[in-house]
Amino acid sequence: MTTIVVIDDDKELTDLLEEFLGNFKYKLTVFHNPLEALDFLKDQSCDMVLLDIMMPEMDGLQVLRRLREHSEVPVMMLTAKGDVADKVVGLELGADDYLPKPFEPQELLARIQSILRRVKFSNSIVDIIEFDHLLVDKIKEEVVLDGEVIHLSTSEFEALALFIDNNNEVLDREFLVENLRGIQWQTFDRSVDVLVSRLRSKLGETPNKTRFLKTVHGIGYKFVAKPKNV
Repeated sequence: MTTIVVIDDDKELTDLLEEFLGNFKYKLTVFHNPLEALDFLKDQSCDMVLLDIMMPEMDGLQVLRRLREHSEVPVMMLTAKGDVADKVVGLELGADDYLPKPFEPQELLARIQSILRRVKFSNSIVDIIEFDHLLVDKIKEEVVLDGEVIHLSTSEFEALALFIDNNNEVLDREFLVENLRGIQWQTFDRSVDVLVSRLRSKLGETPNKTRFLKTVHGIGYKFVAKPKNV
């Protein structure tokens, strides 16, 4: 059974989520106190986290920052705040999706299913792909850079896989918006650029140093890694 940890101080909402998602065979563990949730997640695993931003004691962004110190579990932010700045911060910290309240339960369900499908990567033909200095194992969701394992969030790994599947092709922002469905992307904000910037940083790139991802100004990005032994 798929397990989801919910961290939200709104008891009425969490009761509704338990009832609704339980009908679709999701097992929820609910925490109204974020500190208790963090203690739980240090020792217990789950398939996904639903995380509210507006909470007492510690807000959701602080929780996400602490969680990302030891876990790359997919995280969907639930919040009444729709400010673009909060969205960008959440993405920079490693959130995989961002759903403002109030929301329709069916939309939440669809997004949960989308994220979990991306995690599995079951539609991949090639499971292990090697480039000079970079190895990507889609089954293990493992990325090895210069012989060292690096840790990517679900959305970062999804973006890297998309670039790899379209190696040496320019991907414009509209294509990325269409194919990275987990987050409610909008072409007028910086969501896609923030995600790519975060990925590039983890791949050892700087604004003056391109190794794998090249910016095509005014259009998008291009994956330029050389396949190993080619």
